[in-house]
Amino acid sequence: MGTGDSPAQRACDAFVDELVRWRVNRGMSKKNLAAAMGFDPSYVSHVEARRHRPTADFARRAEAVLCADGTIWQRFREYDRLRASSRARARTVSRDPPVPEQWQPPGAGLIVEREIAELTYLDGEYACRVRRALYNAGREPVTRYLIRIAVDRYPGQPDLSNRHYRDHPLGWDELRLRANSDGEEMEWRPKSDRDAFKEVWLLFENAGGRFPLYPGQRAEIEYSYRVGVDKWGQWFQRAVRLPTHRLLVRLSFPVALRPVVWGVETSLSAEAEAVPLRTPIEQEVTGDRVVFSWRTDTPLLHARYRLEWRLRAQEEPAARVNEGPSQAGERPPRASDRMRAAGIVQRGAEVLRSPARRFDLPRQEFLARGVVTRLFTALDRVGSMHPFSKGMGLAAPQLNLSWAVAVVRPSDPDAQPIILLNPRVLEVSPRSDERYEGCLSFFDVRGMVSRPLWAEVESFLPDGSPVIKRYELGLARLVLHEIDHLDGRLYVDRMPPRAPLVPVEEYQETGRPWQY
Repeated sequence: MGTGDSPAQRACDAFVDELVRWRVNRGMSKKNLAAAMGFDPSYVSHVEARRHRPTADFARRAEAVLCADGTIWQRFREYDRLRASSRARARTVSRDPPVPEQWQPPGAGLIVEREIAELTYLDGEYACRVRRALYNAGREPVTRYLIRIAVDRYPGQPDLSNRHYRDHPLGWDELRLRANSDGEEMEWRPKSDRDAFKEVWLLFENAGGRFPLYPGQRAEIEYSYRVGVDKWGQWFQRAVRLPTHRLLVRLSFPVALRPVVWGVETSLSAEAEAVPLRTPIEQEVTGDRVVFSWRTDTPLLHARYRLEWRLRAQEEPAARVNEGPSQAGERPPRASDRMRAAGIVQRGAEVLRSPARRFDLPRQEFLARGVVTRLFTALDRVGSMHPFSKGMGLAAPQLNLSWAVAVVRPSDPDAQPIILLNPRVLEVSPRSDERYEGCLSFFDVRGMVSRPLWAEVESFLPDGSPVIKRYELGLARLVLHEIDHLDGRLYVDRMPPRAPLVPVEEYQETGRPWQY
């Protein structure tokens, strides 16, 4: 093939060096590699000895067998481009059809020209939205696209995670998965359904017809879903399974959570050892939110890019809520900050002003049980942050779940919690009294509210069986407060016009039960 020192020859040498490096790294002999590629062993030997020029087909197959993160194909492209530009070799320019700048596996026609993946913390849930600009570089129309949804609440603790998801599996209903292609809604079909992992086919079709992605065409798909903080875990990972030209990842948190974000990457070339991201994560504060962004224009095939975070506001002891600033000029976290950090939707959110949907029981029994579990988990989290001597309650809308269910924990620690599923007030006492109430959705203040002294309430068991109970005094107040949430009402709606709210710092009854 010649021993000159032209740019093309140097590029060919670089290709051979890369090929040999990956073959040795994978522990393969020339004979093994040739068999896996479908070539004669002598041809591999001739290429490595620089007696034969590599071809595009040879480079593609070597890349596919050695899983070289696209580096073998990249070296070939550099060599082929230099060779094609040489007049002396003009007649030997490869006549292969144009190929993308990044290698794609045999049989895979899709290229991701751009991916934007966004994860937003919203009042106790993580909302994920992914947009991908696709190009069909293959020879067949594409009719479906595979996505994966994986959660891990306790990374590095597989036994704990497995137990957690066995008891609280990730359900399809709670994901609220939506997808579209260039604005056209895409139907979807489950492929794999495990407790903490889902695979889904997004279909290029809907009730109105089909819209395949044909060879040479482009489309932008977008899909979104939501997962509660009790199931997500503090990490967001992107795995590059198709040739990808550009990747942008964004994380959005409330400033009050005081997030800290970092990232690592793994690839086959690093033998799965995680290393820091090779470029820094950018940070921008807009209003009451902080957005962390990381991008790369050279994502490696088979690489995994993982962003992780800590929410420092959740790590501070509850006692610090009313303490002075730890540093000059720093405002101590307010009670509402801590409730927001615990996943409680705060006043002003639309979900708190909308009537909740009733469950269709017993058909939606599994869904109802899942929401109740999330309520208990959140109550445990909140209960560790503040004393609730008067009892406490939580309604599903306060977790951004518009379902008609609430849970009340009485002040008596030995009493059983009350589950209000599709509740309805049947009758109330003609007598009432006034007491101060608080609400987890605006916990910085307390307000004087008039409530009946007893209430008769109908609710349901998850199997659809009705239950009618009478609640009295403080327990009636707690139950009616939560039922109001399910009707889209807050306790301030029951206060007289212009009645004052008392700042929690001035409220004198914290830690004391109601006295009747």
